[in-house]
Amino acid sequence: MPEVAIVDACQRGRRGGSPTAVLNDAPLTDEERCRIPAELGTSHAVFLRATGTEHGRPSYALRFFTVAGELPACGHGTVAALALLAEREGADDYRAVLRTAHRSFDGRAVRDGDGLTASFDPGPVSLRHAPGPEVEAVAGGIGLPGEAVAGDAWVASNGRPRLLLPVRSRAVLADLAPDFTLLRAACDRYGLLGCYVHSLPDRHGRAAARMFVPSIGVPEDIANANGTACLAAAAAGSGTDHLTVDMGDHLGCPATVTATVRHQGLQRRILVGGQAAVTRTVGC
Repeated sequence: MPEVAIVDACQRGRRGGSPTAVLNDAPLTDEERCRIPAELGTSHAVFLRATGTEHGRPSYALRFFTVAGELPACGHGTVAALALLAEREGADDYRAVLRTAHRSFDGRAVRDGDGLTASFDPGPVSLRHAPGPEVEAVAGGIGLPGEAVAGDAWVASNGRPRLLLPVRSRAVLADLAPDFTLLRAACDRYGLLGCYVHSLPDRHGRAAARMFVPSIGVPEDIANANGTACLAAAAAGSGTDHLTVDMGDHLGCPATVTATVRHQGLQRRILVGGQAAVTRTVGC
């Protein structure tokens, strides 16, 4: 079994973050891959395989697993992978081409003092207004009264659809007590990965969020970069092009994800990421 690095992804002020197992790929069964996050106490495991060079940069294939199986993408897992690759290279400004099952994209990790900040392009985001029955079913699963919903809910996807559900305040967000059986049933019924519940961004683009994804074996994510990218796509419609989203406080692991929207003609390009640090290495 290869050595496993534990990377705290999407930290806040160089603390907290989502512990993520990152290791070189090996001839393992998918069942064995699913055991690694369970054995190491992480929500996800990322498997790296070098594939040569592309556009003059190193290229790697990434695979992501939770205890429940393989995922097509994982935002904070991508941040963790970039941080580990930059540490291995000893680079102050590391760039690579990353491949998942469905796409390739650029990633970057920049050294900032004694830590790293990683970012990547999560791909285009599709948005549609969420119909009432969908919102009511998911809101019931997270214990959210209808009057606490603050504005339009969206179904957003940059790979798998999720519900973006705005609430009136950080206090409402902190008080959520999901029934994960009900929530999973509602998400499965409507084909949703999960529910990204967020406060409304302030005038500086700062917000808080909680991401519930019981269908993939992770009741609540400490940090969810792809969900934050989806929120950035929705917020760009009202003129907010930079988001700083706090997550993980309810789980005792403060995390922050940033997302920036860059306008290129009629197109929008999103960069999402956060601080990360390799905290330890272990053998399985």
